Amino acid sequence: MAKPPAATYFALEALYLQHEPWLRARLRRRLSNAADAEDLAADTFMQIMHRHDLHTLREPRAFLTTVAKRLLFQLWQRRDLEQTYLDHLARQPETEAPSPEELLMALQSLHGIAQALDGLSENARRAFLYSQIDGLGYAEIAQRLGVSTASVRHYMAQGFRQCALMLASQATPGQAPPGPPRPGRPRKTAADAP
Repeated sequence: MAKPPAATYFALEALYLQHEPWLRARLRRRLSNAADAEDLAADTFMQIMHRHDLHTLREPRAFLTTVAKRLLFQLWQRRDLEQTYLDHLARQPETEAPSPEELLMALQSLHGIAQALDGLSENARRAFLYSQIDGLGYAEIAQRLGVSTASVRHYMAQGFRQCALMLASQATPGQAPPGPPRPGRPRKTAADAP
């Protein structure tokens, strides 16, 4: 029988009081400032808030470290993506520079894309970013990654699939955007319905 929710919150509180200072100090050594360490420590506890097995953890510090490492990796990925985009903007002529509102919307979109790409392998993520941010062709991406162009096509399909899933999850109910067409199969339209 599952513990009642109150027991979960008490377990979370005990875990937080016992291990948050340790986790924050550990993250502080890996990050450039204390504010990022505090945010990441808080995010770690937010991630585990709804787990019902907190009272049975045998190695809570190892568990917290695993969750925090995943969040830290995601933070670094987001920052790399933002920096890549800002570098791209810096290479643009000033007349093409976006307004602050456009820049904010673009960065929010990039954060969504970064979340969508989190589940991909490093090569798939890099291939997608080389193509979509840097504008590289598949042959050049293949050369940079040391893989075949067929692998790049596969990576790109994975990236587009993840982005389509992200867009579908954000769509208004009943108005989900269609996913990307499958290679070699035409997309069915309303006219094709029986």
